[in-house]
Amino acid sequence: MTTHLPITPAWVCGGCGADWPCPSRRQELLAEYDGAPVSLALYLAAQLVDATRHLPQVSAGHLHHRFLGWTR
Repeated sequence: MTTHLPITPAWVCGGCGADWPCPSRRQELLAEYDGAPVSLALYLAAQLVDATRHLPQVSAGHLHHRFLGWTR
């Protein structure tokens, strides 16, 4: 079980305090969703939708890059 889960509404990592998904959680997610990139993208898109409600002051482009841009 990971300690790198998001703490909302700030969307910081509960394990290391970095913006979520932090580098550690990204690596964990890549391993968890190995061979299922569409499923990973759908999971992260759902998290992005939640984050946009909590972080209206953060630009949509930044949030998109933070949640989905690294998956390519």
